[in-house]
Amino acid sequence: MNPDHGHCIIPFACCCKEFFTFLSRHCEMADFGLHNYQQEVVERALKGENIIIWLPTGGGKTRAAVYVAKKHLETTPNAKVMVLVNKVHLVDQHYNKEFEPHLGGTFIIKKVSGENKEKDFFGLVVKQSQVVICTAQILYNALINKEEARHVELSDITLLIIDECHHTHKEEAYNKVMRLYVEKKLKGEKPLPQILGLTASPGTGGAKALEKAVEHVLEICANLDSVIVSAKEYASELKEVVPKPRKISASKHKHVFFFEDPFRDHLISMMNSIHSHMNLPPDFRLKECGTQEYEADVVNLEHRGVQEKNRLLAQCALHLRQYNDALLINDTLRMIDAYRSLEEYYSKKRTNPIDGTDTFLLELFEENQVELKNLAMDSRFDNPKMDELQSTLLQQFGSGVPSRAIIFSKTRKSTHCLKDWVLKNRALQEAGIKADILIGAGNGNTYMTQNGQAETIRNFRMGSLNLLISTSVAEEGLDIPECNLVVRYGLLTNEIAQQQASGRARAENSEYAVVAQAGGREDRRERMNEYLEELTGQAIDRVQTMTPQDFCTKITQLQEMVVTCTKIEQRRQAEKRSRNTASSIQLLCRSCFTPVASGSDIKLVENMYVNVNPDFKKHYTFGDQLTLKRSFEDWEPGCTIGCKICSEKWGNEIKYKKCAILPNLAIKNFVLESPGQERLPVKKWKDVPFTVEEFNFKEYCQENFLLD
Repeated sequence: MNPDHGHCIIPFACCCKEFFTFLSRHCEMADFGLHNYQQEVVERALKGENIIIWLPTGGGKTRAAVYVAKKHLETTPNAKVMVLVNKVHLVDQHYNKEFEPHLGGTFIIKKVSGENKEKDFFGLVVKQSQVVICTAQILYNALINKEEARHVELSDITLLIIDECHHTHKEEAYNKVMRLYVEKKLKGEKPLPQILGLTASPGTGGAKALEKAVEHVLEICANLDSVIVSAKEYASELKEVVPKPRKISASKHKHVFFFEDPFRDHLISMMNSIHSHMNLPPDFRLKECGTQEYEADVVNLEHRGVQEKNRLLAQCALHLRQYNDALLINDTLRMIDAYRSLEEYYSKKRTNPIDGTDTFLLELFEENQVELKNLAMDSRFDNPKMDELQSTLLQQFGSGVPSRAIIFSKTRKSTHCLKDWVLKNRALQEAGIKADILIGAGNGNTYMTQNGQAETIRNFRMGSLNLLISTSVAEEGLDIPECNLVVRYGLLTNEIAQQQASGRARAENSEYAVVAQAGGREDRRERMNEYLEELTGQAIDRVQTMTPQDFCTKITQLQEMVVTCTKIEQRRQAEKRSRNTASSIQLLCRSCFTPVASGSDIKLVENMYVNVNPDFKKHYTFGDQLTLKRSFEDWEPGCTIGCKICSEKWGNEIKYKKCAILPNLAIKNFVLESPGQERLPVKKWKDVPFTVEEFNFKEYCQENFLLD
């Protein structure tokens, strides 16, 4: 045998083996329904690397992740795949639409959310399953809970899939999980799971310059300990599969949207009356009424009033915020919608005025109520933006071609107002528009249930609905059919929300519209978002061209800095809480400043902060029975409660273990007073300057039920 020839046989054989392995995998991925660009972006994950897949909305990120999970389960001993989502409704969606259909026949798959009881023995569920789909908060709770039935170690997981992973920052649950991962990594602790992140856009983190945007992308990569990959070789195929919608201009020049608005003028005159009555501090200048900046000003004024024990200032600021909300509604919706928002607010204020401030504010509204209502009903002053929205919808639905559309609006209230407008608009009804709202799942009358969301989307898919009026819940993650038209209406959001919203327009020849005044706030924000979308792509390109050594060095530096900063912040918070004993802090009603409780009365149970002092009951009155869409193992909701003096809402009672009636309090409705008489308003219980102890049920029963 020719030695040279013999020397070549082994490499040739190896190349053939590698080629046939590659060909076999390629065919398998194609059979799985993956496009070439999806096969491209999963390649490094199939080799065991930590990666972030960056593909646009509708690009099939979840399907690619399912394939990675399948190969991981088939090739990794004792494999355990954990799929994390950031919203409860996505647990069911990922289970029903992707993981169960493709993996359920071979592997044990479980779904766990706050909606079901499996969360109470999550550790056991993980041990008995091969794939677990859950919210990030449930996994984080399990990682820090030492109770055996609930506890999970990161080392129990071999592949961690993180959906919408651009949320892995600040104090988001994703980031809390990954911080534990990074701490273990930096200490050299193993094993750790492989990471697979999925995102349509990491965004720029508010950066407007390339260097800062690059820094933000690197921070996301560091938080996820991953490289970011995107379609390069098959980018043209991606553009064919997920074409960008045609943007149509629904913006009009200022003179078109400039119209006589006596309703707005009347509201501003009422606000000026309040400005005069409240004696604004000489060092404080309010921004223009009817803007987000004005809202921020009056929020700060209310805080200042609380801190300075100035109830006149605090209460006037709260009412000014309601008037400003009405101006914002009037700018986007109908005058009658703005009027009703004020009418609803003041209908709850007609009981228990406690001083001259309350009397002045209530009388001001009542004296002007008839005039406001008359102006709101005058069709001569209708909002021209609504006419432009109507025209945009009729261009799509008036053609006679079956269509689907989504209107994205800012608030839950605005979606209800728009639905009411659509149902009462003759032209839209004659065009065959069948509309309903789609808003976030949660507890309370203003939210939808998960079943309600699913039914609405099902009706939209089947055609009994053809227009969804939605908040941001439909931008991200939800499995919504392809739309012919997406309209962003009255929105000021970031580039991530804009990209995800426009990505809903995926039908052939689909269109994307922004109804806004040319040069106005929404129009300027939209143009800025378009620039930031391009900047995001440039930043990712820059990160992807870094050498592996430079990338790893930078990622490690960022991770070390985050761990250090986290420890410093934890130490600072601990020191802050140790400055005061719980008994030295008084809780005052946020509205009337009446002292009602001591910090030592507050205990923590089931992530709720309850008052265990039976004397607290004399300070509140009862409202309606609170109805929640889900049940809990150890407690059930009772009635809402409010201040006996001023009716300020405080929270609700709960019945714990079928016998203990405990008031569950929202700290935002109180103000804290320290021993030095300093007053501190806080939004969340984690920010209170004292330590809250865990609730001891046995001790409570002994003290209150005279048990031995």
